[in-house]
Amino acid sequence: MSLSLILGPGALGRLLALRLAEQAPVTLIGRRPLPPRQALTTPEGETLDRELDCRTTATLTRALAAEAECLHLTTKAYAAEAALAAVADRLRPDLPLVLWQNGFGVQQVLAERWTGPVLCATTTEGAFLAGDDGVVHAGHGRTLIGALDGRHGSLAERLADRLTAAGLPATPVEDIRVRLWHKLAVNAAINPLVARFRIRNGQLRDRPFRPMVEAVIEEVAAIMAAEHIPAPEGGWDCLVWTVVSATGNNRASMLQDVLAGRPTEHAAILGPLLAAGRRHGLATPTLAALHARFDGST
Repeated sequence: MSLSLILGPGALGRLLALRLAEQAPVTLIGRRPLPPRQALTTPEGETLDRELDCRTTATLTRALAAEAECLHLTTKAYAAEAALAAVADRLRPDLPLVLWQNGFGVQQVLAERWTGPVLCATTTEGAFLAGDDGVVHAGHGRTLIGALDGRHGSLAERLADRLTAAGLPATPVEDIRVRLWHKLAVNAAINPLVARFRIRNGQLRDRPFRPMVEAVIEEVAAIMAAEHIPAPEGGWDCLVWTVVSATGNNRASMLQDVLAGRPTEHAAILGPLLAAGRRHGLATPTLAALHARFDGST
C-alpha cells in the first residue's frame, strides 16, 4: 500500500494519521519529535491506540519521501508556506499535495507554486488535541476534495476513496473553490466567537451568542452574493447551524489556539471576507470588530 505523508501534527493531522494508518503506511511530520504511540478517542467514546512513524522536518529522508503517494499539508494557514519549504528539497517534483488549510488565500499561492498536482480539502470533521500523545475526534463530518482548476479528478476520487475507507467520509468535487468559500462562511461564524468567549461550538446556539452568530451570517451572506458565490442548499443559516450541531462538543481550531497561546488563523478566515466587503462597498461591522479584536487593535 502507498505511503501517505502528513505534514502538520495538530488535531487534524493526527486525526488523519491515525485513521489512514488503519489502511496503509503513514508518516507524521512536525517541527519537533512526538511520542510514536498516539491515541484516538472516537466520537463514540472508544479509545484506539496506534504506533505511528513520527518524524521531524529535519529527519524526513529523500528515500522515504520517494515512496509517498501524496503529502497532506495540515498546518495552520499562516504556517503552510514555510512548512512546505522546509521539506520541499526532499520531495518528488510530481508528488501530489493536498491542502487542508482554513481560509482562502494560501491555497491559490501553493497551487501556482508547487510543481505537482495540488488538491484542496475542506472538512467539517471536529477534532482537538489531548496532550502530546492523543487526539479527540469530537464530531463526525464530511470532507470535500478537488483542484482549484477542476483538474486531477481521478486523483481526487482515489484520495476521497482512501479517506472514506479510513472512516472519514469524503467526496471528490469539481467546484472546490466554491466549497472553500462555503467553509470560510462557516469558519467566520463559528471560530472567532468560540475563541473570544472560550466556549464549545454547541454553546453558540444559546443566548447571548446566537444573535452574534446571526449577525455574522447576515454580513457573510451579503458578501457571498456580491462575489457571486452560490448559497448552499437550505441557505447560509442552515449551513452554519448544521455544522454547529454536528460539532457541538468540539473546541474549534481558533479556540484551541487561544487556549494554547498560539497565533490564530483570524487573518486567513476573516481577511478574505473583509477584503471582499471593501471591494463591494459593503458594511461589515461585526466581522471587522472580530478581526480587530484578534489583531490586537482593540
